[in-house]
Amino acid sequence: MQQLMVEIPQRQYPIFVADGLLADTQQLRRILQQYIPGRQVAIVTNDVVAPIYLDVVVAALDGLQVDVMQMADGEAEKNLQVYQQTMDFLLNARHNRSTCLLALGGGVVGDLCGFVAATFQRGVDFIQIPTTLLAQVDSSVGGKTAVNHPQGKNMIGAFHQPVAVLADTATLATLPAREYAAGLAEVVKYGVIEDADFFEFLEQHSEELLAKDGAVLSEVILRCCTIKADVVSADERERGKRAILNYGHTFGHGIEKLCGYGQWLHGEAVAIGMVMAAQLSTQVAGLEESVVRRLIALLTRLGLPTELDRASRQVVTVDAMMDVMGLDKKVVDGRLRFIVASELGQVQVRDDIEAGIVRDVLNRC
Repeated sequence: MQQLMVEIPQRQYPIFVADGLLADTQQLRRILQQYIPGRQVAIVTNDVVAPIYLDVVVAALDGLQVDVMQMADGEAEKNLQVYQQTMDFLLNARHNRSTCLLALGGGVVGDLCGFVAATFQRGVDFIQIPTTLLAQVDSSVGGKTAVNHPQGKNMIGAFHQPVAVLADTATLATLPAREYAAGLAEVVKYGVIEDADFFEFLEQHSEELLAKDGAVLSEVILRCCTIKADVVSADERERGKRAILNYGHTFGHGIEKLCGYGQWLHGEAVAIGMVMAAQLSTQVAGLEESVVRRLIALLTRLGLPTELDRASRQVVTVDAMMDVMGLDKKVVDGRLRFIVASELGQVQVRDDIEAGIVRDVLNRC
């Protein structure tokens, strides 16, 4: 068991990383008891995760009122309708302000459960138990919660920090190869934005990562969480440095929206978006083409796409991308913000990039 603290103004919370945590009912009970304030617990999960992990989590909550909200799997479920269903579920089960919500699943479950926790009776505690790599290294940490709107991804949400994050690396053994690779995209992102040595480590250990080597995975998850914790601690509500965590996401969110949520997994869209952002960086930030080639090579070795397929190109046109990116949350005073890299580990937030340059990059990608 390894532990990392996220320090934010006036509060802090732990991230626990362990192999086999969900197989140890007693240890899981000891941890959860520290962070559940009352007698009520509502578990939000999905129909893929529940058959594998729900029973052990319920057993660890023995003696409490435990109710389970089970949603369907997939990004398309992260919407206001499922949010409403979850609210109805809590009210019908007579949960009150001392309840604690528990997100058992990947990023979709965590984002939706967190938004429900942020808004149910003006805010209740919640715990993240992420079961995908993407959630363990990124979405479960930092307090961003949201649902999607037909016009854009994560447009309806709130900042609401969990009281604890419990990451069991053993859950990754049951993760489909495509979902696992999607999580690796966010891992690569941390090397680009903050840590060139980490990027090189990923290049050198790509085979072990693909094999889900336990020691390498633990090191990678802890490093990613440390970087994110440091960034979030400095800028919880994304008024400055936290924006660097969006590297590749402005392009990636546009791809997800235009292709229909679920056509590309979030990490896959971000992988393509990171390549687009790298190409943009060569035009406006002096990034060397050799770094772009290294990024493409690493993403490819990890089983991730680096360009759109033919079918997607029919809907992800330059005009459509410029339009949908104009609705992105990262637009400030009508100006698009892009995260661009001058070198590995060195990025900057720019809102002064001419539309013609962005269109040229989109044309070439």
